[in-house]
Amino acid sequence: MDGSRARVALLVTAVVCTAALTAGCSTTSPRPAPKEASAASGAPTVPGSAGDLQAAYEKVVKDVLPSVVQITAGDSLGSGVVYDDKGDIVTNAHVVGSAQAFKVTLATGGGAVGARLVSSYPEQDLAVVRLDDVPKTLKPATFGDSTKVEVGQIVLAMGNPLGLSSSVTQGIVSAVGRTVSEGRSGGGTGATIANMVQTSAAINPGNSGGALVNLAGQVIGIPTLAATDPELGQGAAPGIGFAIPAATVRTIAGQIVKNGRVTDSGRAALGITARTIVGPDFTPAGVEVVAVNQNGPADRAGLRAGDVITRVGKSDITTMQSLSEALAGLKPGDRTDVSYNRNGDARTTTVTLGEM
Repeated sequence: MDGSRARVALLVTAVVCTAALTAGCSTTSPRPAPKEASAASGAPTVPGSAGDLQAAYEKVVKDVLPSVVQITAGDSLGSGVVYDDKGDIVTNAHVVGSAQAFKVTLATGGGAVGARLVSSYPEQDLAVVRLDDVPKTLKPATFGDSTKVEVGQIVLAMGNPLGLSSSVTQGIVSAVGRTVSEGRSGGGTGATIANMVQTSAAINPGNSGGALVNLAGQVIGIPTLAATDPELGQGAAPGIGFAIPAATVRTIAGQIVKNGRVTDSGRAALGITARTIVGPDFTPAGVEVVAVNQNGPADRAGLRAGDVITRVGKSDITTMQSLSEALAGLKPGDRTDVSYNRNGDARTTTVTLGEM
């Protein structure tokens, strides 16, 4: 976990992004699931006046900020969200890093509370830590239905940017359904995450693991990444941040809380070990299969070591990152065409995808 080093993200296309972190961090018994928004709550009503809007902001901050915590390990820090009333806190995997023990400071006051890692799932950049002692003031967040998030919706990002505890920024949902890839430098997990919520709310180092909240007081995502602008020397690109959707958070964190680990990732896999190769002009030219898992999806479809994958479904494959992004949009059990070269011959096979 590293709160002092910003991590960066690079927006590649309007639909598929590659990113590295800039919103950095400055066997168990079954447990109750987190509070989930009821169907009756619906989407937040748009206030009718500036006064109504201000009142709505203030109410959301009052209702949700007590559920946003600061997570500290050594001299590094990040944010987290209270997941349930048993002391489980959900955050980003890059926030916890390799640490096993933490200090958690609640927005409701009091001294820091000790916590330990339950499990980290870097493939989705999510983790759960559990408080050693559960304060009576602990307030679980309410998670909304991220499938109903709409572009233009007003949102607030809550966290501890740059060590400034309990900070709130405001913006809108800029896009939904983004596929974003983290870098591995500076503590990044290298995860490729699908269906992320893009927001204009500022996400700064220390915000990672916090809460992206709608005006109904529902957490619709966990702020995780911010984009950078290559023309600004990889500095942060204003107003382009990404949050892991609440639906994904509940799926992954729920399994960790119940089982102590992720048992059903829902992430598609070919069942291969592979590497990026370059062409005669030294530009990426595809993904070479280094090894095939015995009786795995690729093996059953006839792929072999030495084959060079050039296309998956409708996506051209030039690098390992582009392969990860293509698979992120698919699910285990899906059937997809895979184009590849074998000894100079272009071939295509149909693969029934497995699970990561």
